Amino acid sequence: MSLININNLIILFTVMGQIRDKRLLQKIALVVKKLREDRNLTQEEVYNDLNIHVGRIETARANPTISTISALCKYFKIKISEFLQMVENLK
Repeated sequence: MSLININNLIILFTVMGQIRDKRLLQKIALVVKKLREDRNLTQEEVYNDLNIHVGRIETARANPTISTISALCKYFKIKISEFLQMVENLK
């Protein structure tokens, strides 16, 4: 499945059963980077603590699972609902 709507910049592709919403991944990237930087953490520190490559998430190259998002939320001490609200609030 692929859906491309250039006017609204919606690009969805199914790759090996996964849907990739480029704009959503960019918003997740911004939120993860802000949470990390607000805590003065490096990508390497997060990787060493969680074994999660946040650099790939922060550049929107990775399509994180809900389990990965949950682990990041626990690490940053926020609720998943707060994280999703932050993502939703980005324009």
